[in-house]
Amino acid sequence: MGSLENGQPLKRDPLLVRSFASRGSKTRSRISRFILFWKLDYLQWLCAVAVFSFFLILFQTRLPGSTVDKSRASSRNEITSRDFEFLKEISGFDFGEDIRFEPIKILERFQKEATDMNVSSSNSSRTRVRIGNRKPQLALVFADLSVDPHQVLMVTLADSLREIGYAIQVYSMEDGPVHDVWRNMGVPVTLIQSAHNEEVFVDWLNYDGILVNSLEVRGIIFRFMQEPFKTLPLIWTIHEKTLAARLRKYTSDGQIELINDWKKTFNRATVVVFPNYVLPMIYSTLDSGNYFVISGSPAEALEMNDFKDVRTDNLRLKMGYRNNDFIIAIVGSQFLYRGLWLEHALVLKALLPLFSEFPVDKDSNSRLKIIILSEDSTSNYTVAVEAIAHNLNYPKGVVRHNAVDGDANGILSISDIVIYGSFLEEKSFPASLIKAMGFGKPIIAPNLSMIKKYVDDRVNGYLFPKDNISILTLITSKIIANGKLSPLAHNIASIGKNTAKTMMVPETIDGYGFLLENVLKLPSEVGPIKGITEISPKVKEEWQWHRFEAIAESTYSNSTLKSSIFLDNIEEQWNQTKTQNLGALPVEDETTFLYSIWMEEKSIRIASAKKRREEEELKDRTDQTRGTWEVVYRNAKRADRTKNDLHERDEGELERTGQPLCIYEPYFGEGTWPFLHHTSLYRGIGLSSKGRRPGVDDVDAPSRLPLLSNPYYRDALSEVGAFFAIANRIDRIHKNAWIGFQSWRATARKGSLSKVAQNALLDAIQKRRYGDTLYFWVRMDADPRNPLQLDFWSFCDSINAGNCRFAFSEALKKMYGIKHDWDSLPPMTVDGDTWSVMHTWVLPTRSFLEFVMFSRMFVDALDAQMYDEHHQSGRCYLSLSKDKNCYSRLLEVLVNVWAYHSARRMVYINPESGVMHEQHRLKGRKGQMWIRWFSYATLKSMDEDMAEESDLDHLSRRWLWPSTGEVYYQGVYQREKNLSHRQKEKRRQQSKDKISRIRRRTRQKAIGKYIKPPPEVEVEVEEVVSSNSTTVTG
Repeated sequence: MGSLENGQPLKRDPLLVRSFASRGSKTRSRISRFILFWKLDYLQWLCAVAVFSFFLILFQTRLPGSTVDKSRASSRNEITSRDFEFLKEISGFDFGEDIRFEPIKILERFQKEATDMNVSSSNSSRTRVRIGNRKPQLALVFADLSVDPHQVLMVTLADSLREIGYAIQVYSMEDGPVHDVWRNMGVPVTLIQSAHNEEVFVDWLNYDGILVNSLEVRGIIFRFMQEPFKTLPLIWTIHEKTLAARLRKYTSDGQIELINDWKKTFNRATVVVFPNYVLPMIYSTLDSGNYFVISGSPAEALEMNDFKDVRTDNLRLKMGYRNNDFIIAIVGSQFLYRGLWLEHALVLKALLPLFSEFPVDKDSNSRLKIIILSEDSTSNYTVAVEAIAHNLNYPKGVVRHNAVDGDANGILSISDIVIYGSFLEEKSFPASLIKAMGFGKPIIAPNLSMIKKYVDDRVNGYLFPKDNISILTLITSKIIANGKLSPLAHNIASIGKNTAKTMMVPETIDGYGFLLENVLKLPSEVGPIKGITEISPKVKEEWQWHRFEAIAESTYSNSTLKSSIFLDNIEEQWNQTKTQNLGALPVEDETTFLYSIWMEEKSIRIASAKKRREEEELKDRTDQTRGTWEVVYRNAKRADRTKNDLHERDEGELERTGQPLCIYEPYFGEGTWPFLHHTSLYRGIGLSSKGRRPGVDDVDAPSRLPLLSNPYYRDALSEVGAFFAIANRIDRIHKNAWIGFQSWRATARKGSLSKVAQNALLDAIQKRRYGDTLYFWVRMDADPRNPLQLDFWSFCDSINAGNCRFAFSEALKKMYGIKHDWDSLPPMTVDGDTWSVMHTWVLPTRSFLEFVMFSRMFVDALDAQMYDEHHQSGRCYLSLSKDKNCYSRLLEVLVNVWAYHSARRMVYINPESGVMHEQHRLKGRKGQMWIRWFSYATLKSMDEDMAEESDLDHLSRRWLWPSTGEVYYQGVYQREKNLSHRQKEKRRQQSKDKISRIRRRTRQKAIGKYIKPPPEVEVEVEEVVSSNSTTVTG
């Protein structure tokens, strides 16, 4: 297991899972660390020796996992305390000290990322700045909105996170009563599954982090396993242990595919969070090193609230106890280890003096009842408990063993005192003690570090030193008076009940705050978050129970039952799929029969193909009138030229033929498919060949531009890569006068063109209302990243770590070959108008090619200054953290600079109404445009210079520009023309030579010579023939 200490798989039952640390030659015996009490009188000493010796022989081989390692028995620790000399002969015990879980891998990852960040910041040539335009966005995802531990936990956490600057959005697969709780908090709620069973698809890239809850959200997690959502930080909180209990069953039943499916799901989460240190161990089969524990959960308190209506008297009678019985429950660790029965024996020994408070009645029955609750549900342990009680002289029927997986809550509710009988140091507060305190029962526990952190002796519970168990006897004698609990014990139990409702809330909030700080990689436009320590103590005092009081008839939703039903459905679906697959396979006889049919069909096809080939060969040998060789040559060339045009065109291509406009939608991955259009006005362009939509006429960008087959440039260029792919030999794919692009994220944000807006745009294009114009419909001042409505360059700086101006200036310097120190920028006027974002615009096709020509040179200049650092470390000065889309955000606003300074008109079209408003009118730009820098003549000259350089250099150095499109200049045109002419002349000469060879071919002379007979001989022959025919006729 990746996160466990030694990385070895666990061999026990999932509920008995243990993680063993490597101890080297250190002895496995733990008895030297187990301390009993300070002084033992002679009688106690004799009893203890007798009990230990008896059970060592009788039960050691019968208890689960009780095989004694002989090597361990031979290497015993020296027991230094004088009070444990009698235990020197007892070895082979395990008291659970090697049971622990440490999230080593994930903590090492956090530390490594922090170190890399510091090193990168110190080595970077530019200072990166966080410009806080917006709050960090978190999405909370639930299976439903019923009252359960996940809802109480997340409501409490959301209150704290909003106080330090986070914005929260809730998504749920089903509705429920907690919907009103979130609404009253001011948190928007969206149902992923609508009332008409229509799925609501979400652009998860709008969020900086996702927090999903419970096992039932497995279907939602599948969406995060698709591009482009694969890299989103995902924190999955799991409170249920239902799946862990079934993993062994899956293994024994051979359902390995189902286990592997769950492994993939768990592996997708950035962090899987558990509320205690037991769950990560029993889920060890699915661990990939991403487990983390944040102690604390309202689950136990919710269970107690749900149990409060049960009458204790009736429950006692149902369980076989009398109303006047005094019941003591002994609980312990959730782990099983061989020394557990020894601890129970010691506690029972300490409780023996209590019988003086409970005299035996006439039927020899005592009012004192002791129930031992343990995780071991086997009959062996029940026998062991009975034998221990018998040897300690407990009356028959006083001591009983019950398994925790039974009615543990019922036993705790009918108990008068709850004693924690385990001495194992754990990192989580025992859940059984929380439940006991929630029931208002006085608890007695050893002063273990985790217990005394929350339990104050004689305030909300009782503590006794773990090295002096005789104090336990003193405590029980004081809190029990005349067979009843003392008033002080009742007061302490009442205080403990309040403690249970608010236990570990600060630790939970601090734990999630720490996790978010390390997991989330916030972009530069996100404002700084306050520290966890700045959360007000009042918010962290207790779970937000008061918010759930307004819910009418609120009842606890049993998460265990819900997860069991969910897993049953998953197993049923899996079994049905498996059965269908098996049913598709024919039985043995059918297999033989079908194979014979297939062989017969194969032989028939082979014979048919052979016959067809022979007929074609014979046909070629027959005499056919072919004309002259020149005619044959021309016909063959005409067939070669037209064969590529004889392809069948689909409906979408036919519909787009007569349209003036085609809008391309770049996308990457299956997660974007629901946001793409299917009408003839739109056409998808896949940035990767793997994630293309099946059966749709989408453009395969990597096949048109091989550069996009490189994942580095596919991510770095993003949508601009689609621009380059379309522009590369554009006449082969795009035959419309206008061209447009629209991001799938605009559709997800409901910012795409409506039908009315589409008609208005097409009408304006056909009537050339604005001429050579850039139309756009997603505004910069309405972008969620720009709530402060910053001007152009300020917004660009905010989304590029404060270095947009510098990067733009450096790119222009390199692009135009400026040598001296120059830091000017093309002015982008601040006149109250807006700009285009998210690559949603339309241009004339000719202007688009001009923009691509400018963009290719600009991207090449950017790549030259950023490639080395970004390719090696994944970091660049346009981002605060590792970012594969380094300069894609800068390229997002590039079209505005080009359109403004090339004197194009810029028109905003309302995506809903279609109303158009011209932005930055040409009259107001006079004196501010760099027309000479962005004119077509300048750009064309630069493009030809780079093409000539590329042609002469033959790519002897790493250079991006030639890979982004066509390399073309007059020299290339002339060379291609000359090459075409030479090839044509060569073919013509080869044809002439072939014809000449045929004509000069040596012909074989006739063997004999035909001599025409004289006329008289011909007459005689004719007479003979005529007479013969007459004779035959007669």
